[in-house]
Amino acid sequence: MAQPRPSDAATPVVSAFYDRFPFPGDPLQDGPPPGYNWRWCHRSVLVAVHGAIPSGLEQPRILDAGCGTGVSTDYLCHLNPGASVLGVDISDGALAVARERCDRSGAAAQVSSLRQEQRSLLDLTGEGPFDYINSVGVLHHLDQPEAGLRALANHLAPTGLLHLFLYADAGRWEIHRTQRALSLLEAGTGPDGLRLGRELFEILPEGNRLARHHRERWAVDCAPDANFADMYLHPQETSYNLERLFAFIDTAGLHFAGFSNPEVWDPARLLKGELLQRALALPQRHQWQLVEQLDPDISHFEFFLSPAAVEPMVWSDEAIRQARAIRQPCLWGEPDPILGRNMEPIALSDADRALLRAVSEQPESALGGLAEIDQIRDLVERQLLLLRA
Repeated sequence: MAQPRPSDAATPVVSAFYDRFPFPGDPLQDGPPPGYNWRWCHRSVLVAVHGAIPSGLEQPRILDAGCGTGVSTDYLCHLNPGASVLGVDISDGALAVARERCDRSGAAAQVSSLRQEQRSLLDLTGEGPFDYINSVGVLHHLDQPEAGLRALANHLAPTGLLHLFLYADAGRWEIHRTQRALSLLEAGTGPDGLRLGRELFEILPEGNRLARHHRERWAVDCAPDANFADMYLHPQETSYNLERLFAFIDTAGLHFAGFSNPEVWDPARLLKGELLQRALALPQRHQWQLVEQLDPDISHFEFFLSPAAVEPMVWSDEAIRQARAIRQPCLWGEPDPILGRNMEPIALSDADRALLRAVSEQPESALGGLAEIDQIRDLVERQLLLLRA
């Protein structure tokens, strides 16, 4: 594969950076990846956005745009059996790790095809269209993020979904100041920058806000050198607030289809009583703006976009009784799941476990013949059962 053309001014610099520090720095393992994140499971995403799994998408075409060391590609293969998966990245060093990761995990055996190629997401002529595009932590490192978003939009199928992760201003306040300090110190973006950055947090005074913030929020995540470098030494970065985020989305003519961490944007997480009642009376976007103001620790936005506006299905009790479903593929801890789709502890009664087993064993049976509606609806609302349209 030829070297990627520098369609974006930042491409050569960013590519060299990730060759030095292949990211993310997650360890390699033999066999399937640990835990299952539903955002990499197309069926789970379809239910979260549309309220059901539409027919005809049993073998989705998936693009992992900016796949890095292949953590996301690995999950995309294991959670989407039968899919065709293309992972692209501009860094040859990161891709070398990605290929080894997927080889050791058996990812290719799970899908109809897997390609991992050194390419820019700006240069994908002849590819797609894709039913699902995953691009986590990528566009904000482009010199022109808008061009990246338009490129991805152009490769999205008419009914496809795009999952993005972009930096948020407020929760990166301390990170930005640290980045600027290391730049002023001319620490650089290589091994010296890594050494000096770690030393900085060790020698800052005990009560220093930057050092405290790093210890309390990021020290564990930044234990691998690649992760520390990605956070504090990156040569090209953009971040957003909600207002600029929605303006950014508009530049590609795409439609916001929901946060992939909706619990973060629920005012009930922060308020109660009269203040919560007032918050819930606001228009939806104003509720999100309120959360943004009240929680300055939000460090990123993660969300879905679609080519056309989405109206989620509303299910009556009778429709649910007649529906077919699948068990949530992202439960972890077989044979009795102990972690849910967000890898959180969940409580399942014996009846819940029996219903999940029945759905797995009788996938064409109507749900109404398997359990009472209240129990079915509870598992549907918790997205432990995924309805099929």
